[in-house]
Amino acid sequence: MPKVKVNDINMNYDKQGSGEPLILIPYTSADYACYAFQTPEYSKYFTCYSVDLRGAGETDKPEGDYSTEQYADDIAGFMQAVGIGHAHIMGVSLGAAIGMQIAAKYPDKVKSLSLHSGWTKTDPFLRTVVEGWQFAAKAMGNVAEMVIKYIFPWCFTPELYAAKPDHIKALSDFVRGRPVQPVDALIRQTNGVLSHDCESQLNRIKAPTLITFGKYDMITSTRFANVMKSNIKNSELVVFEGCAHAGLYEKIEEFNQRTLEFLKRHSG
Repeated sequence: MPKVKVNDINMNYDKQGSGEPLILIPYTSADYACYAFQTPEYSKYFTCYSVDLRGAGETDKPEGDYSTEQYADDIAGFMQAVGIGHAHIMGVSLGAAIGMQIAAKYPDKVKSLSLHSGWTKTDPFLRTVVEGWQFAAKAMGNVAEMVIKYIFPWCFTPELYAAKPDHIKALSDFVRGRPVQPVDALIRQTNGVLSHDCESQLNRIKAPTLITFGKYDMITSTRFANVMKSNIKNSELVVFEGCAHAGLYEKIEEFNQRTLEFLKRHSG
């Protein structure tokens, strides 16, 4: 995969397709390949740039504090490095938090914004869950196994585990097969999750925005929907039935159809 120099790091990314640029931002601990079920469809209409964030994948993992604001600066720097003036921005979970920061700080760079399973400001419940992940990662010494045992149950409904065990196994094998994230890098990344607060900046977002949640998501539940929908002026809200935190894996066809319809409507 190609790499470019962005701020103080070398950033790894994947590029597929043709058309207007679409930047896909991963969630916590994931690399660019987390959009494997989406890029084959999106790349028929858009040039998809899927990135490895600071601290994950094959991008550099420097010491120091990470934050969603810093990640936004990294994405803006990436756009400059590869010659993108403005782009469609999409993120899931941590990626959505970063997307908010980009659209608020760099509004001229964002043509449309897609925020999936996002949150505006880390609250006590989310803090408790993420601190539990940190504790488990340190105890296990293996980020991939921690993700499968401690993060997956927050991402998928019990019904998916019961009905499609082979799908859960395939996703588990996928996680185990990706580049290893060191525990200390995960801790820095999740500290960025814990410090996220974009609530007062939402009214600076000008791009048309798609906001989605899973109906049964607990970690970033629809408790965040009203503040996002009411403060992002040009926004629309979709709640996926039968999904928890990871609609992009639990309802793949519906997720792709709804998100691609929004993207195509705001291209051109």
